[in-house]
Amino acid sequence: MFSAVLAGPRVTAHLVRRLFAALLEAAEAVPRLATAVEDVRKTLRQLERLLAYVAEELPELAHQVEQIRARVDGMEDRAAGEARVTPASRRSG
Repeated sequence: MFSAVLAGPRVTAHLVRRLFAALLEAAEAVPRLATAVEDVRKTLRQLERLLAYVAEELPELAHQVEQIRARVDGMEDRAAGEARVTPASRRSG
């Protein structure tokens, strides 16, 4: 019976210790969380700069691709014209 009387305060003391331990862990985690949030902010700023650069360079890249495509099309047209056999073409054999 004596142990039953002390069970209430023992459980209460145990819960209070666990609560303080949890509060201490939470307080210790705050600086790590702040550092992690700052790292995320820096990463987002870097991504924003990268996206701005890509947005500036994209029209120029598209223009260069169009120029390359026009060159390739011209080369294909010349190659197709040279491969055509006409009555005036040289005979090989």
